[in-house]
Amino acid sequence: MGSSVPETGDPRVRAVSTPAALIDDTGPAEDTEPPTRDVRLFWCANAADSLGSQASGVVLPLLLLGLGYSPAVVGLVAGVSTATGLMLGPLVAVPADRGARKRVMFWSAVVSALAMGSVAVVLAVAEGRPSLVHLLAAVLVERTATACYEAAARGTVALISTPGNLPRVVAGLEAGDRGALVAGPALGGMLYQVSRALPFVLDAVSYAVTAVCVRAMRSHLRADRTDSADAVDMTNRADATDRADGASASASGAESESESESAGNTAQDGSVPRPVPRPVPRSAHGTWSALAAEASAGVRLVRATPLLRLVLVWTTTVNGVLAALYYDAVFTLQESGHGGTSMGLVLALSGAAGLAGSLAAPRLVRGPRPVRAVVTVSWLMVPLAAALATAGEPWAYGALFGGLCLIMPSATVILQARAIQGTPPELQARAGSVLATAAGGAAATAPALAGFLTAHAGAAGPALVSAGVLVLLALHTTLRAGRTLASGVPPKGTPAEDVRARGRDV
Repeated sequence: MGSSVPETGDPRVRAVSTPAALIDDTGPAEDTEPPTRDVRLFWCANAADSLGSQASGVVLPLLLLGLGYSPAVVGLVAGVSTATGLMLGPLVAVPADRGARKRVMFWSAVVSALAMGSVAVVLAVAEGRPSLVHLLAAVLVERTATACYEAAARGTVALISTPGNLPRVVAGLEAGDRGALVAGPALGGMLYQVSRALPFVLDAVSYAVTAVCVRAMRSHLRADRTDSADAVDMTNRADATDRADGASASASGAESESESESAGNTAQDGSVPRPVPRPVPRSAHGTWSALAAEASAGVRLVRATPLLRLVLVWTTTVNGVLAALYYDAVFTLQESGHGGTSMGLVLALSGAAGLAGSLAAPRLVRGPRPVRAVVTVSWLMVPLAAALATAGEPWAYGALFGGLCLIMPSATVILQARAIQGTPPELQARAGSVLATAAGGAAATAPALAGFLTAHAGAAGPALVSAGVLVLLALHTTLRAGRTLASGVPPKGTPAEDVRARGRDV
């Protein structure tokens, strides 16, 4: 399951909605406050979930193959589960943004624990031979629940972290994922040697830990929004103020009345309250249209916001390139006679390097200017990817992948923190689902492209093409990052602000 302000006793925690100095190119404002209780619980939930998923994910194909199912069936299970997660994310993000984030996260973790627990029980008591129907059902239920959790969790960071602490919180999540990538497969493999049920027991327990951590968080994980009652009260106070200023109101005439009605009344403190939406009867077609518009609010926001478009392009490209390079390594090492131990070495080295990079990312973000860091990382990835075209031994692949995974977290932390800050609180999950779906789709299609290039251009083909794609990404980032990362939240009147309003009022 995946990821996102200050922790207070107030259930309506104020979300980050203004740019912080940490993303400003002139130098960051360091936040030295220790992580809050909710941040530590969220880190624990993320790390536990990632560890269990890595442990069970690495042995599920082995289990299916050991039960006599063909590689085609294994691929079908993996493909269907991935497609389910990609399709459900944007839909589940709507109730999460509407205030049900914590409930969705808790019950999704509970359902996932029950699904994986059922697999463990059947493996332990049914002579270790569960039916394919049961395995498919359990995996689909777990994948569906996980997709719901991930979609809801994407807005959590913005609700439990202070603005200056965002890079640290994001880096902690990255570190948990990287640590699970290192320890999870090895732990799953060892447990599988003892008993085929144990990796799934670990996964079920990890989901239970995740559910407990989410339930223990003090924040209700709701964005700070003006509800209808607040808006009515603000409008009533504004009307009272207008009646007290009767002379100026009568002098304005009918034209002034029309302008006042369209612009909204002004409160005593000078703020302009949001108009109270009036319920409008809708037909069934209108209701479905409204739901579709609400679900697509994240797409409209990403399309209208240069910052989110940059994050979309960067993360999607990098995810696709890494997936293609990984499968290119698999094909090359397999052809040269190296077995699964070699790929395990590559994964371990890259995972350890990624963990080190994630732990160092907050300190590096506070050092060089963030815009310069993103651009530098984008260019440094090019020679590392190109060098993979000449690699042939496991140590070479491990060193080069380790280099990529070591430098990437700095740029990832900056972009993710800036995306969180630049997204309206009530659209966090929906915008995050758009970014995650695009990155997941690229990672899912990259293996097929890597196989095609390997078959027609040789083992060096995927690496050379990936290096060329990274050159284009680096050029794009160089031209766009300075202006885009320095920009703030979309001002009122821009297309992004219109998307924000439609996301609230649909």
